[in-house]
Amino acid sequence: MLQIVNFDQAAGLPDGWISGVTGQGVAKWEVVADRSAASAPNVLRQSAEATFCWAVSTKDQLKDGFAEVKIRPIGGKEDQAGGIVWRFKDANNYYVVRANALEGNVVLYKTVNGKRSSLQVKGRMFGYGIDTDVPKGKWSVLRVEFVGNLFTVFYAGKKLFEVEDDTFRDEGAVGVWTKADSVTLFDDFSYGSK
Repeated sequence: MLQIVNFDQAAGLPDGWISGVTGQGVAKWEVVADRSAASAPNVLRQSAEATFCWAVSTKDQLKDGFAEVKIRPIGGKEDQAGGIVWRFKDANNYYVVRANALEGNVVLYKTVNGKRSSLQVKGRMFGYGIDTDVPKGKWSVLRVEFVGNLFTVFYAGKKLFEVEDDTFRDEGAVGVWTKADSVTLFDDFSYGSK
Protein backbone atom coordinates (compact mmCIF):
# COMPACT_ATOMS: atom_id res chain seq x y z
CA MET A 1 0.00 0.00 0.00
CA LEU A 2 1.58 3.25 -1.17
CA GLN A 3 -0.28 6.52 -0.64
CA ILE A 4 0.85 9.85 -2.10
CA VAL A 5 -0.74 13.14 -1.06
CA ASN A 6 0.34 16.19 -3.06
CA PHE A 7 -2.36 18.57 -1.69
CA ASP A 8 -3.43 19.58 -5.20
CA GLN A 9 -6.99 18.22 -5.12
CA ALA A 10 -8.42 20.10 -2.13
CA ALA A 11 -8.79 23.62 -0.81
CA GLY A 12 -8.24 22.38 2.75
CA LEU A 13 -6.87 19.28 4.39
CA PRO A 14 -7.53 16.19 2.25
CA ASP A 15 -10.47 13.91 3.08
CA GLY A 16 -9.73 11.78 6.12
CA TRP A 17 -7.21 14.23 7.61
CA ILE A 18 -7.58 15.90 11.00
CA SER A 19 -5.46 18.57 12.66
CA GLY A 20 -4.85 20.03 16.09
CA VAL A 21 -2.25 20.99 18.65
CA THR A 22 -0.27 19.41 21.46
CA GLY A 23 -0.01 21.98 24.24
CA GLN A 24 -1.18 25.57 23.82
CA GLY A 25 -2.12 27.70 20.82
CA VAL A 26 -3.92 27.11 17.55
CA ALA A 27 -3.02 25.46 14.27
CA LYS A 28 -3.71 27.01 10.87
CA TRP A 29 -3.28 24.40 8.17
CA GLU A 30 -4.27 25.49 4.68
CA VAL A 31 -3.70 24.39 1.11
CA VAL A 32 -2.31 27.33 -0.87
CA ALA A 33 -0.94 27.90 -4.35
CA ASP A 34 2.82 28.30 -4.34
CA ARG A 35 5.07 28.80 -7.36
CA SER A 36 7.87 26.92 -5.59
CA ALA A 37 5.68 23.81 -5.03
CA ALA A 38 7.61 20.58 -5.37
CA SER A 39 4.62 19.32 -7.38
CA ALA A 40 2.64 22.29 -8.70
CA PRO A 41 0.39 24.04 -8.03
CA ASN A 42 -0.37 23.67 -4.28
CA VAL A 43 1.34 23.05 -0.94
CA LEU A 44 0.16 22.52 2.62
CA ARG A 45 1.14 25.46 4.87
CA GLN A 46 1.03 25.78 8.65
CA SER A 47 1.28 29.41 9.76
CA ALA A 48 -0.25 29.75 13.26
CA GLU A 49 1.54 29.59 16.60
CA ALA A 50 1.23 26.71 19.04
CA THR A 51 3.42 24.48 21.16
CA PHE A 52 3.21 21.76 18.49
CA CYS A 53 0.86 21.66 15.46
CA TRP A 54 -0.02 18.41 13.71
CA ALA A 55 -2.13 17.21 10.77
CA VAL A 56 -2.61 13.47 10.23
CA SER A 57 -4.31 11.10 7.83
CA THR A 58 -6.80 8.86 9.61
CA LYS A 59 -7.43 6.76 6.48
CA ASP A 60 -4.70 4.24 7.22
CA GLN A 61 -3.21 3.00 10.47
CA LEU A 62 0.40 1.83 10.16
CA LYS A 63 2.48 -0.26 12.52
CA ASP A 64 5.48 -0.95 10.28
CA GLY A 65 6.20 1.17 7.23
CA PHE A 66 7.55 4.52 6.13
CA ALA A 67 6.52 8.15 5.77
CA GLU A 68 8.22 10.81 3.66
CA VAL A 69 7.56 14.48 2.95
CA LYS A 70 9.14 17.45 1.23
CA ILE A 71 9.50 20.39 3.63
CA ARG A 72 10.34 24.04 3.10
CA PRO A 73 10.76 26.18 6.25
CA ILE A 74 10.04 29.80 5.30
CA GLY A 75 9.63 31.70 8.57
CA GLY A 76 9.72 31.82 12.35
CA LYS A 77 11.82 33.64 14.93
CA GLU A 78 11.68 30.93 17.61
CA ASP A 79 11.66 27.90 15.30
CA GLN A 80 11.71 26.95 11.62
CA ALA A 81 10.79 23.30 11.84
CA GLY A 82 8.88 20.70 9.89
CA GLY A 83 8.42 17.05 10.68
CA ILE A 84 6.65 13.72 10.33
CA VAL A 85 4.51 11.99 12.96
CA TRP A 86 3.81 8.25 13.03
CA ARG A 87 2.11 5.71 15.29
CA PHE A 88 -0.04 8.71 16.20
CA LYS A 89 -2.64 7.74 18.82
CA ASP A 90 -4.00 11.17 19.72
CA ALA A 91 -2.87 14.78 20.21
CA ASN A 92 -0.68 13.80 23.16
CA ASN A 93 0.83 10.44 22.13
CA TYR A 94 3.01 9.88 19.04
CA TYR A 95 6.50 9.76 17.56
CA VAL A 96 7.86 12.72 15.59
CA VAL A 97 11.05 13.38 13.66
CA ARG A 98 11.71 16.97 12.65
CA ALA A 99 14.23 19.07 10.75
CA ASN A 100 14.91 22.58 12.07
CA ALA A 101 16.51 25.29 9.91
CA LEU A 102 17.35 27.55 12.87
CA GLU A 103 19.06 24.80 14.87
CA GLY A 104 20.55 23.02 11.84
CA ASN A 105 19.63 19.54 13.01
CA VAL A 106 17.27 16.60 12.72
CA VAL A 107 15.93 15.10 15.96
CA LEU A 108 13.54 12.23 16.77
CA TYR A 109 11.18 12.52 19.75
CA LYS A 110 8.38 10.72 21.47
CA THR A 111 5.43 12.63 22.90
CA VAL A 112 3.82 10.80 25.83
CA ASN A 113 0.83 12.29 27.63
CA GLY A 114 1.65 15.63 26.00
CA LYS A 115 5.30 15.69 27.14
CA ARG A 116 7.93 15.60 24.38
CA SER A 117 11.36 14.05 24.96
CA SER A 118 14.19 13.41 22.50
CA LEU A 119 15.33 9.84 21.88
CA GLN A 120 18.97 8.83 21.88
CA VAL A 121 20.64 8.09 18.55
CA LYS A 122 21.60 4.40 18.36
CA GLY A 123 25.32 3.86 18.98
CA ARG A 124 25.87 7.20 20.72
CA MET A 125 26.01 7.83 24.45
CA PHE A 126 25.21 11.54 24.33
CA GLY A 127 23.91 14.16 21.95
CA TYR A 128 20.74 15.63 20.56
CA GLY A 129 19.80 14.28 17.14
CA ILE A 130 22.22 14.87 14.27
CA ASP A 131 23.55 18.23 13.10
CA THR A 132 22.89 18.77 9.40
CA ASP A 133 22.22 21.65 7.05
CA VAL A 134 18.48 22.38 6.90
CA PRO A 135 18.14 25.23 4.39
CA LYS A 136 15.55 27.95 4.98
CA GLY A 137 13.44 28.69 1.93
CA LYS A 138 14.44 25.53 0.02
CA TRP A 139 12.76 22.16 -0.38
CA SER A 140 14.32 19.09 1.20
CA VAL A 141 13.11 15.54 1.82
CA LEU A 142 12.61 14.05 5.29
CA ARG A 143 11.87 10.32 5.63
CA VAL A 144 11.42 7.86 8.46
CA GLU A 145 11.20 4.07 8.22
CA PHE A 146 9.73 2.27 11.22
CA VAL A 147 9.77 -1.48 11.81
CA GLY A 148 9.16 -2.86 15.29
CA ASN A 149 11.15 -0.72 17.71
CA LEU A 150 13.71 0.44 15.11
CA PHE A 151 13.33 3.84 13.40
CA THR A 152 15.65 4.91 10.58
CA VAL A 153 15.80 8.60 9.63
CA PHE A 154 16.83 9.92 6.22
CA TYR A 155 17.31 13.56 5.22
CA ALA A 156 18.09 14.91 1.74
CA GLY A 157 18.45 11.35 0.47
CA LYS A 158 21.03 10.35 3.07
CA LYS A 159 20.63 8.01 6.05
CA LEU A 160 21.26 10.10 9.17
CA PHE A 161 20.67 7.85 12.15
CA GLU A 162 18.69 5.10 13.86
CA VAL A 163 16.75 5.11 17.12
CA GLU A 164 15.29 2.21 19.11
CA ASP A 165 12.24 2.70 21.33
CA ASP A 166 9.37 0.56 22.61
CA THR A 167 6.89 3.21 23.80
CA PHE A 168 4.36 2.93 20.95
CA ARG A 169 4.32 -0.56 19.46
CA ASP A 170 0.88 -0.61 17.84
CA GLU A 171 -0.38 0.94 14.64
CA GLY A 172 -1.26 4.60 14.39
CA ALA A 173 -1.86 7.46 12.01
CA VAL A 174 0.84 9.30 10.03
CA GLY A 175 1.11 12.98 9.19
CA VAL A 176 3.06 16.23 9.42
CA TRP A 177 4.10 18.51 12.28
CA THR A 178 5.46 21.96 13.16
CA LYS A 179 6.58 23.76 16.32
CA ALA A 180 6.08 27.17 17.90
CA ASP A 181 6.04 30.02 15.34
CA SER A 182 7.36 27.97 12.43
CA VAL A 183 5.88 28.79 9.04
CA THR A 184 6.51 25.64 7.04
CA LEU A 185 5.39 24.34 3.64
CA PHE A 186 4.82 20.64 2.94
CA ASP A 187 4.38 18.81 -0.36
CA ASP A 188 4.40 15.25 -1.73
CA PHE A 189 3.63 13.45 1.53
CA SER A 190 3.85 9.70 0.97
CA TYR A 191 3.53 6.67 3.21
CA GLY A 192 3.17 2.93 3.04
CA SER A 193 3.30 -0.26 5.06
CA LYS A 194 6.08 -2.84 5.16
